[in-house]
Amino acid sequence: MIKGRQIKIYLADGSVTGIRHAEIINWTGQALAIPRTRVKDLSSWDECHKPGVYFLFGVDGETGNDAVYIGEAEHVANRIQQHLSKKDFWNETICFTNKDENLTKAHVKYLESRLVALASQTNRYELLNGNLPPQATLPRGDRDAMEEFINNVRLLLGSLGYRLLEPLTVSEPVADTPNKHFDLLTLKVKKFSASALQTDEGLVVLAGAEASLLTNPSLSKGYTKVRDNLKDKEKLIIPDDKLILQEDTLFASPSQAAAVLLGYPCSGPEYWLTRDGISLKQQETQT
Repeated sequence: MIKGRQIKIYLADGSVTGIRHAEIINWTGQALAIPRTRVKDLSSWDECHKPGVYFLFGVDGETGNDAVYIGEAEHVANRIQQHLSKKDFWNETICFTNKDENLTKAHVKYLESRLVALASQTNRYELLNGNLPPQATLPRGDRDAMEEFINNVRLLLGSLGYRLLEPLTVSEPVADTPNKHFDLLTLKVKKFSASALQTDEGLVVLAGAEASLLTNPSLSKGYTKVRDNLKDKEKLIIPDDKLILQEDTLFASPSQAAAVLLGYPCSGPEYWLTRDGISLKQQETQT
């Protein structure tokens, strides 16, 4: 049984774009989100004068994709301030520490290594860490406690607007992610084979999906741009007479997914079929 969680977010400036302090009720961890322009204010936040892990969020200058750097430090505020001169790409940082003094250097080294591995697994952001940090050896009890810490980091990051650690599909286990079931969908066009999962975020088309080489002039500029971006990033490649999707890819809607694959405008709810052979449109209208 999935249990709900209660999160408190304090807007220090009364603004959603300013400094935000977040915590989960009955958890000793805490998060502090700070815009790059306000990093010097970290010195007035005792929450950052202790060991922890941090995320630098921004845009990769070469690819134009969302990017993240994940680090650890015994004094989080000092380390983040050092990144003002060392790293240019980021515009916001989120750091995680504990309200008590139970996080040690070994704990945060373990957290850093696991978080980098999970971010690489979900593949939502360009990960700017050069290598996977070595994982610290912890006693079994401490390791389990840190895995719970990671799950709460995932929840708070998502609540603060960054789904970095959220798997696209349930086939990617990430730190106690609730067990959701999504029906497998297939594209009804016989010329092209494609499978997808409908999730809370949209439609995830699975790797191996086939797409048309040609784009109809009637396809909208927005959908054409999505196709072009996927090809530029080599997520859609041409091994023979069709384009092939190289990795699970999230689309905003069933219509966007179908149109981008087929190269012409179409009604996604009518083109995606469930295992029972009925369309999403029929499924949505069933009582």
